[in-house]
Amino acid sequence: MNAWRFKAMTEDLLHFAVGEKGSGRVRYGAAMALYQAGHMSAEVLEVYRELSAHDTRDPITVLAARGLPVPGQPPSDGVAVLSALVAEIGRYLAMLPGDGPVEVRQGLARRAGPVTGIAPRANPVVAAHLPVALAALVATHPALAYAIAASAAHLNWITYDGYPRDRIGDAFATGHAFAQLIGQDAPIRAPDFDLGLFVIAPHVLYRDHHHAAPELYAPLTGPHGWRFQPDAPLVVTPAHQPVWNPANRPHLTKVGPVPFLCIYAWTRDTDALAHVIPASDWPALEALRL
Repeated sequence: MNAWRFKAMTEDLLHFAVGEKGSGRVRYGAAMALYQAGHMSAEVLEVYRELSAHDTRDPITVLAARGLPVPGQPPSDGVAVLSALVAEIGRYLAMLPGDGPVEVRQGLARRAGPVTGIAPRANPVVAAHLPVALAALVATHPALAYAIAASAAHLNWITYDGYPRDRIGDAFATGHAFAQLIGQDAPIRAPDFDLGLFVIAPHVLYRDHHHAAPELYAPLTGPHGWRFQPDAPLVVTPAHQPVWNPANRPHLTKVGPVPFLCIYAWTRDTDALAHVIPASDWPALEALRL
């Protein structure tokens, strides 16, 4: 067998059906063969090793979330993958009911021009938790999961430090990251409109807060807990149930056992700061496991 045919056939085995019993070990065996032949880096091989005992985990999402190349595919182009992600998000939002998604879709129409000014930045929260969130999402929305995975390494991930640490809590301050896709200084420009992705580590409490910007959360994982008044009981909802917060509505999020991944949007007043609202039950909610 010539070298080209060996490489092509072995790469086919890397995509052995996710979910089939023993498929994780098949994929790892193929990866090891490619590594020994000099066609795969040690970093990519390590992903296949980690997932060899997890037949239902798709290595493609993990590779892309870590900024590693997918074997058998050409290097990704940032402009192309971000454009594809925005298109996929648009299709997802078109399926969501309610006034909030309608307002967000109107905001999407205000975006100006193609993707420009990509300045990617990695983030440890994303590296640790995005692959797990995408593994949950790929079972129900594979196209969206792959679009996010392919785009992750091209985004500017930020852990927001504008809240006072003693008010927002250490867990949230160090356990979240977001990336703008559309906005004033985002890869796709839009006036007074923000849209992007938001990741929070499992079990973290995003304490009660409010802001002038009307906001949509479109959670891609779940279950997670929500409330809309300090000291009110939590309401636990599944993935894909949108949350619309009108201007200055108090809201809180308690992340469940799966990392929080959502599409977020602010439809106006995007320069206004958010403010924490004190509540008496934060210690209990910090310790809570949904």
